[in-house]
Amino acid sequence: MTQPVDAEARRAVRPVICYPNDTLPRPDLALYRAARAGTRKVSEVIVPPRDAAGFRVGAGQFFRISSIEGPQVGDLNLWNANNLSERFYSGKSRALHGTHLTVGERMWTSFPYLRPMATITADSLEWYGIDEFGGSVHDVIGTRCDPYTGNLLAGTQYHHCCHSNLIRALADETGLSLAEAEGHVHDVLNVFMCTGFTRDTGQYFMKASPVRPGDYLEFFAEIDLLGALSACPGGDCSSEHSSDSAACYPMRVEVFAPDPAALAGWQSPPVNGYDRSHGR
Repeated sequence: MTQPVDAEARRAVRPVICYPNDTLPRPDLALYRAARAGTRKVSEVIVPPRDAAGFRVGAGQFFRISSIEGPQVGDLNLWNANNLSERFYSGKSRALHGTHLTVGERMWTSFPYLRPMATITADSLEWYGIDEFGGSVHDVIGTRCDPYTGNLLAGTQYHHCCHSNLIRALADETGLSLAEAEGHVHDVLNVFMCTGFTRDTGQYFMKASPVRPGDYLEFFAEIDLLGALSACPGGDCSSEHSSDSAACYPMRVEVFAPDPAALAGWQSPPVNGYDRSHGR
């Protein structure tokens, strides 16, 4: 195809950030860290390899996701524990913070609520940054491995994809049927997964995660949360996912409660203040 004479000039136009985030409400990390110092563990869940588990976190509590036996990535879903229609909005979190999340950045809820639901307060892989391939950890660009795409691309019928695991975990936690639960499963935070986009084709890639036993990602719950975490069947996602051949390991979710006095004056963020009556 013949390029226009001004092709290079068009390519040279400087980009503009779509959502400048200088005016986003900032989490009080000093308050959260002081509160975390005096916490006690109130629950713990072990997520089996190639499976998922549900957990609950009260507003003002902390939860930590850890690698415990080998390099393993996990797919995280979060909902408002009192209203499943308010759930993690991966796309808007990506638009506000970038393709990968770390300390001080937040998981935001879906419309019409659009408020912080969890703030990352500690990340043992924060040192990784962005590598020479454009890869980084804890992405909000991948959707989750699922049986439908596997069937589309390879004609497979695999039942331990993260999508399937999350359905079963949500159904177990809530009493919903599998069919009812599936409609609530959504795009994930890929915890510990190392991903990016290729420079030449723009394709989503994965590579071996830098996670090792003892690594963790920790959050402050801004609202009452119901969570589900799937230990991805791809293990560290170094070569494949949706597979029974990859080495896979369990993951741990711990919940910690602070002394209420440590959060005196803190309140859950209100739902978004946009007046929908004027926009319909």
